[in-house]
Amino acid sequence: MNIFMIRVILTVALTSLTLNGIAASPTEHFDKKGKQPSRFTIELQNGLRKSLPFEDKRDFEEAKKGFIAAPDYTQIMAEAGNVAWDMGRYEWLLDGRDFDAIHPSLQRQAILNMAYGLYAVIPDKIYQVRGYDLANITFIKSETGWIVFDPLTAKETAAAALNFINEQLGERPVVAVVFSHSHADHFGGVRGVVDESDVHSGKVKVIAPVGFMDHAISENVYAGNAMTRRLFFQYGVLLPASPFGHVDQSIGKNTAAGNVGLIEPNLIITADIEELTVDGVKMVFQNTPGTEAPAEMNTWFPDLKAFWAAENITGTIHNIYTLRGALVRDALEWSKQVNRSLYLFGQEAEVLFASHSWPRWGNERVQEVMRGQRDMYAHLNNQVLHLANQGVTINQIHNIYHVPQSQEQNWYARGYHGSFEHNSRAVINRYLGYWDGNPTTLIPLSPEESAPLYTEMMGGADKIIIRGQELYAQGKYHLATEILNKLVYAEPQNQQAKDLLADSFEQIGYQQESPSVRNSFLAAAYELRNGIPQGASPKTAGPDMLKAMSTALYLDFLAIRMDADKAEGMNFTINLITPDNGGKFAVEMSNGALTNIEGFLAANPDLTIIIDRTDLETVLMGQVRFDEQITKGKAKLDGDRQVYEQLKSTLVDFQVGFELMPGTGAVADETPANPFAAENPVLAE
Repeated sequence: MNIFMIRVILTVALTSLTLNGIAASPTEHFDKKGKQPSRFTIELQNGLRKSLPFEDKRDFEEAKKGFIAAPDYTQIMAEAGNVAWDMGRYEWLLDGRDFDAIHPSLQRQAILNMAYGLYAVIPDKIYQVRGYDLANITFIKSETGWIVFDPLTAKETAAAALNFINEQLGERPVVAVVFSHSHADHFGGVRGVVDESDVHSGKVKVIAPVGFMDHAISENVYAGNAMTRRLFFQYGVLLPASPFGHVDQSIGKNTAAGNVGLIEPNLIITADIEELTVDGVKMVFQNTPGTEAPAEMNTWFPDLKAFWAAENITGTIHNIYTLRGALVRDALEWSKQVNRSLYLFGQEAEVLFASHSWPRWGNERVQEVMRGQRDMYAHLNNQVLHLANQGVTINQIHNIYHVPQSQEQNWYARGYHGSFEHNSRAVINRYLGYWDGNPTTLIPLSPEESAPLYTEMMGGADKIIIRGQELYAQGKYHLATEILNKLVYAEPQNQQAKDLLADSFEQIGYQQESPSVRNSFLAAAYELRNGIPQGASPKTAGPDMLKAMSTALYLDFLAIRMDADKAEGMNFTINLITPDNGGKFAVEMSNGALTNIEGFLAANPDLTIIIDRTDLETVLMGQVRFDEQITKGKAKLDGDRQVYEQLKSTLVDFQVGFELMPGTGAVADETPANPFAAENPVLAE
């Protein structure tokens, strides 16, 4: 998960126990318009209960192994006074019932992710606290203290985990922290386990893979506002925890809602394979760029025969494409890196553990899981391209690609986080792009433009609704959505059409194995029925991340915020100088584009702006406006002040509450405008 997504979840994830004051219930739908599972959905779920390998209980045995203690609380409070974490909201999953509104495989995964408390991976050596956040926090016992791997999303949950292990096993200082990769659920809680002054002094090592800081800050910034909005669907952050709503997030229950921080690492692993001994613990790091994150590393503990797989091998096949939006990942490279791990370390490993899910013990089991996931990513890449090279398109592949029969009975090869439907489309998109080769789809009409024609040709709204009701009654939900979606785009205020489309979405959602796909259908159904929920449009990440944003990235995002139509005819050059760190940038406005180049200054600028980087950081963090820095004399303008005013006049503050489904109504963003500060996106995973 990525840094800027987290801030949205901070506000809404654990306050979504109710919607509009309606409490979630295991038996009653939280939405007055919501429907129970249809007989077709129930028949599907019952068939799956008979066909899936539920007799294989190894995951449950492994998830329980090493259990030491659970805390006597289910909630962790944030410093701001809100609930940062609440495992209790999912306790209905443990009452032994089968819920027809949940895919049986997903319900199984959701129960496995209910692990809560302290576990020994290797007694007296490696421990994990699970169920305090989306990720696991891992503690390696060193000669004098703890080496912490992946300190969760939030300061509060990480601190609670550290306190709990110290209560159970005796207090030990944290001597080092390892960030396995550049997603915030793996570093955001660092301030809960170490003090920044100890890192700066070198007393505590903070270790990270090459490229960590760049990717921790920059990934998903450019399209961040759109990603923020889309994560409402993928992560279901506005859905109550309910059999009819949010059930699980496949790699954990959800994300903690506390203070996200970042302390810059003081030790970077740069080589492909690099050995390091910290406080008596020997570790061999394997950089795996281009896998689950652009900066990520596995770790081998040779003295313990233990292999840490970061987020490259978990209890699910992961996202090649994340539905919130992100660059498509490389399934083949992912497979190759897992294979490298298998041959370098897997031949000896007696335990496989990771930042999500549960460990696997015994070399045979370790190799089984490593090979199975290696093969699944390779098969996904190779078979999709095999079909593509025979003419199967991006708009067909998800209905044609299927996993091999040998993998269908392997729980670790299920597509919880990354469904095979959206992952198969992602592989084609990576290599061939979005176009399916049909000129009709090369420059298509927008749906709101084509929908009226479809509606007219189908005989109008009444006939479409009648046919949609027939298809819904027959359990042909996908077909129903094909025609109802056209009507909703043609008549976005037709509530009967929106409600019927929502009913179809809901049944499709109930049938999904992937939480991300399920959440997307169920969240869309809610918005079609009720509009976009209010009060969920935070746009700023934590101060640590904003402060770490490079000046170049700030200028790039400023250019994205610029409305090119407003900039029509503008031509000027600005030199930006940050004396305290030697920064210099030439910024040009021409042809409706704002460009910048680092390390150069224009010979005859229209305006020169001089501001220390430390003073610019307060603008990035939203503490002050740029105009205030000018008034205070901390930002100096030398030249034509009107150029600065022109640039300001083109900038747009993005609103996160835009429509994803037509006729759902946009939400006004109450965040005060900051005309010259980058508005900061969003989430990731």
